[in-house]
Amino acid sequence: PFADASKGDTDEGLQEGLIHIRIQQRNGRKTLTTVQGISDDYDKRKLVKACKKEFAPCNGTVVEHPEYGEVI
Repeated sequence: PFADASKGDTDEGLQEGLIHIRIQQRNGRKTLTTVQGISDDYDKRKLVKACKKEFAPCNGTVVEHPEYGEVI
């Protein structure tokens, strides 16, 4: 991925196909994790269901963001 970033001086297309995972600190040890940039080829609701099953003490939902699209 770094080789692609070093090609050329323009930033066009560098963000294409990347998945962003953000962790936001809440109260104490609690955190909020957001996942953005998953391709439309995947059903995000099924991904959330699989994550909730795999990581038992968590919750999840798919939210439509006006700028970022669907965010888990």
